[in-house]
Amino acid sequence: MTVIMPVYNERDTVVEILDRVQAVEVDKEIILVDDGSSDGTSEHLKSATAGRRDVRLVFHRVNQGKGTAIRTGLALARGRFTIIQDADLEYDPRDYPRLLAPLLEGRTRVVYGSRILGAAQARSYTRYYWGGRFLSWLTNFLYGSAITDEPTCYKVFETQLLKSFDLKASGFEFCPEVTAKTLKAGLNIIEVPITYHPRSFEQGKKIRARDGLKAIWILLKHRFGFTRD
Repeated sequence: MTVIMPVYNERDTVVEILDRVQAVEVDKEIILVDDGSSDGTSEHLKSATAGRRDVRLVFHRVNQGKGTAIRTGLALARGRFTIIQDADLEYDPRDYPRLLAPLLEGRTRVVYGSRILGAAQARSYTRYYWGGRFLSWLTNFLYGSAITDEPTCYKVFETQLLKSFDLKASGFEFCPEVTAKTLKAGLNIIEVPITYHPRSFEQGKKIRARDGLKAIWILLKHRFGFTRD
């Protein structure tokens, strides 16, 4: 499996999450893409990754966005499956075996980790929680799907499938783009419950309301063919 981790100004958390990813007993390669960090993350990563097995470190000279960082990592991915991992501590890599199970069983080619399913979960800011629920509803309305957590970070794909989508997103719109292309291809997304520990803006949360508006546009654009992709 390939773990792609976009990193932008996450000096305080990136080494801890890297330790957690490496501790999971799953065969994997980890591709960290430092997306032009300016807070010392880049230097921190250089020293922290020295000598680590199966860890590749890539640098963007300037910040280009999460989607671009994912595309950079995807071009290097060699694992059978690829998962996206944020560089903060909101998502727990111990969920990897649960996320991989439907893929290994041959039941699907795409798995999403849902923050909505399962036991009661901690919620992010109210506006972001309901914004995510709205995006999930809109996705289901437009594409006839039945997912509960469209904007989740934990998305797992067969690597060759993900590469075939010819992704264009540069920022957080990676999520609606890849969801739209998955559903337009007639593929089933299986969701599994995951754990979630939301962080605050003071702790470095980066997504903003404008990213939600962009996500709406991306879902509409791909559904109604306002694109040549």
